[in-house]
Amino acid sequence: MVGKSTAAARDALRLPACLIIMDGFGLDAPGPGNAISLAATPNLDALFEGEPWTRLAASGEAVGLPEGQMGNSEVGHLNIGAGRVVFQELTRINRACRDGELAKNPVLGEAFAAAREEGAALHLLGLLSDGGVHSSNEHLYALIDAALAAGVRHIMIHCFMDGRDVPPASGAEYMRELVDYIERAASRADGEPAVIEIASVEGRYFAMDRDNRWERVERAWDAVVRAEPFRDLSAVAAMEASYAAGTTDEFVEPVALSERGVRAGDAMVFFNFRPDRARELTRALVDPDFAGFDRAVFPQVSFVCLTEYDPSIPAPVAFAKEFPENVLA
Repeated sequence: MVGKSTAAARDALRLPACLIIMDGFGLDAPGPGNAISLAATPNLDALFEGEPWTRLAASGEAVGLPEGQMGNSEVGHLNIGAGRVVFQELTRINRACRDGELAKNPVLGEAFAAAREEGAALHLLGLLSDGGVHSSNEHLYALIDAALAAGVRHIMIHCFMDGRDVPPASGAEYMRELVDYIERAASRADGEPAVIEIASVEGRYFAMDRDNRWERVERAWDAVVRAEPFRDLSAVAAMEASYAAGTTDEFVEPVALSERGVRAGDAMVFFNFRPDRARELTRALVDPDFAGFDRAVFPQVSFVCLTEYDPSIPAPVAFAKEFPENVLA
């Protein structure tokens, strides 16, 4: 009987088939707000009664999204067309951070190798926030751990402050959490002692512009690359001084907290996962033909984008888009 059923199923697969996607259609309990249950659907009713069918989850990790995140049309089409779960870049990054695979990422591995060279440093730059829109502090912490495990002994962190996707004066607390994590991470490092420092602080108004306001981007670039203007302050003190001046996180004036800027031979990892507000500063850091402002220096570094910010940006991507093979449609 099993063999016969298998043969019948195999024969059925040879017949012409049609993949039909009905946007907005779902299964839920009948009720006054359920338009599908209230409508006359004789053809669908006949299919449900006479043909095999099943339910598919349409949100969260079932469709390759972070847990608890609702699905959408694009994600649904992608998974149905592929005939399998297609994990989005953010979900892939989250999973890599949690299962230790981040340390095995070959693109990041090349950056870590460059940062291990004598006199070199690894720069981690991105939005310090748990808003989940542009970045994740979990990713930053995992990058610190992966770099230390790879033997990197000088890590410089450039913190872009949020204040839009999270409360406007929440940055000081995020900074305290980062300082605490740095202290614990440095103490866990094997072998030669590690130096982990917060090298600059700047509001996203400057570091994450997306409207070609290059005068803003230049100020963030100066703080990151040239370590100018330098202030002899701790990162938390810099945030508190900003608040005392009436300036909240988004608009924190770019300031270097380390006198060492970016040098030739260093490595840099931009850990924002959303592309739109990472493109401009990335171009200023890596594009030899950049003309947004006059760069006084252009150190050659090993630069990595966490995801693809733009195909024309000349930098490798740690989590590039995946294109499944052998798909349904």
